[in-house]
Formats: sequence, structure tokens, C-alpha cells
Amino acid sequence: MQGDKTGDVTLPDMIRAYLKERDNKPGNVFCGVIHRLDRPVSGVVLFAKTSKALSRMNDALKLRDMKKTYWALCKETPLPPEGRLEDWLGRDERNNKAYITKPGAQGAKLAVLDYKLMGSSSGGYNLIEVNLHTGRHHQIRAQLANIGCHIKGDLKYGAPRSNPDGGISLHARSLTFIHPVRKEEITIVARPPEEPVWKEFA
Repeated sequence: MQGDKTGDVTLPDMIRAYLKERDNKPGNVFCGVIHRLDRPVSGVVLFAKTSKALSRMNDALKLRDMKKTYWALCKETPLPPEGRLEDWLGRDERNNKAYITKPGAQGAKLAVLDYKLMGSSSGGYNLIEVNLHTGRHHQIRAQLANIGCHIKGDLKYGAPRSNPDGGISLHARSLTFIHPVRKEEITIVARPPEEPVWKEFA
């Protein structure tokens, strides 16, 4: 989603190049990032083609006018099978990791999500649906791990082994928002990766 020490081409870079060619645009092409994902996460990402749209969508995010639904695969079963998690999250910059801390701790931010067990696969993985109410760093990964539900492949937050592709089984399933210009409700849904466990739920 953004440049780092690897020097890999970013999604915004690819989109700018695509729009420049498709629309035959001279000079620089605008591409603003609205909804970003961590590198190992799959699913919906959202970009703005104008600065005005980016500003309006960022305002919608601040006002929590965007519904964000994620799917996660975990071996463990959440107890209870449905509920709300409210935790204070701190951030370890050196290890790029979030952690649960005491309410009001220095630098900590309140993280809120609703979760629901949706089903189980033949291989014993559970599909957990998450609806975010806040957008904290590694929020879902840290909060699910805190209740004993470690996302498949997520070594950083306690999973026993990695996924073959180096990703984690966390998927941004859908985004629902009001279009900043047309004022219509838009829902974008992304299919999960083409992997055996995901295919059972897709």
C-alpha cells in the first residue's frame, strides 16, 4: 500500500500508471489511499481519484460512516461465539506490533470491534466475521489473539506456523459507504483468496 525498504512497486503506483495510460493523461496522476491493508492481508482496498473525494472519504472514516467487515480464519473457537471487544491498544514501533494495555495508558487508543462465529471448515478452522468500529493498527490481529483466537499464519500474534505464501488468513470482505459525489450507497465485496480453506466458506 505504501513504499518501504523493500522498494517493491506499490498499489498506488500501479493505479497511477494504469490511469495515466487509460485516460491518456499528461503529467502526474492523483491517487489517494482511503482504505489500506497490511501487506499480508487480502481483500478490499479503496482509492480516490481526486483530492476532494479523498478529503470527503477521510471525513467519513473519522465519523465512522463507513462499514468495514473482515473475515478471519482461526483454529480456536471464540467464546462466547458472538460479542463485542473493547480494548486499549498500545503500539510497539520497534517490532511493528500492537498490544493490549491498561485503559488510559500513555499513547494507548480505544479499539472496538464486533465479532461473530460464522462456521467451521472440514479441517477444523473457524470463520470469524469482524465488524470494525475503530481503525487501530493491527487491531483485529491483536484483539482476536487476546481472546485466544490466533489468525491462521499470523506468527507475529501467536499462530503456530506461517502460511505457504507468507500471508495471513485475514480478509477485508466488504466496505459500505456513501459515494462522495453521487451520494449513493456503495458496497464493495472481495472474494477470499483461492486457497482450500477459504474456498469452503466462499
